[in-house]
Amino acid sequence: MEEIGFGGSCHWCTEAIFLSLKGVNAVRQGWIAADGPNMTFSEGVIVEYNPEVITLYTLIAIHLFTHSCTSNHSMRSKYRSAVYTFNAGQRQISRDAIQSLQKEFSDPVITQVLPCEDFKLNTEDFLNYYYSNPEKPFCENIVNPKLKLLLAQFADQVNTEKLIHLNRGTDRTG
Repeated sequence: MEEIGFGGSCHWCTEAIFLSLKGVNAVRQGWIAADGPNMTFSEGVIVEYNPEVITLYTLIAIHLFTHSCTSNHSMRSKYRSAVYTFNAGQRQISRDAIQSLQKEFSDPVITQVLPCEDFKLNTEDFLNYYYSNPEKPFCENIVNPKLKLLLAQFADQVNTEKLIHLNRGTDRTG
């Protein structure tokens, strides 16, 4: 198993996306800090995955396509667009992946590759938020569209059993 961190959107959204993938064993949701000017905590997740089932490149592609990776909006300090790495090999793969995937976006990708320096786990009542509360308005209106995009663009990587409710009309988005 390997670990990698991601940030860029609400950690409830990011957690739901990565928990929906084949080869992802666990997602810890909370706040991540890097170093230097990125020492402040920003919402994010640590993903534990099996690289024999899903590659780091694929995880990064999914991350870029499921959050506003080209938008330097006013909430970027809360939702820093980043891949948080734990070693030099991950840093190189992450940089190469972002550079390779840039051609898929019309605007520059602003997602940074940063070392993971610290992590604070969210409180128990907010962990596994989406799968504990799929009927909540936030989940139906904000998370479900991202999960539908995930299904449309990365169907082979998705554990469709986890998202079967999206086809039952339980959400208000479609």
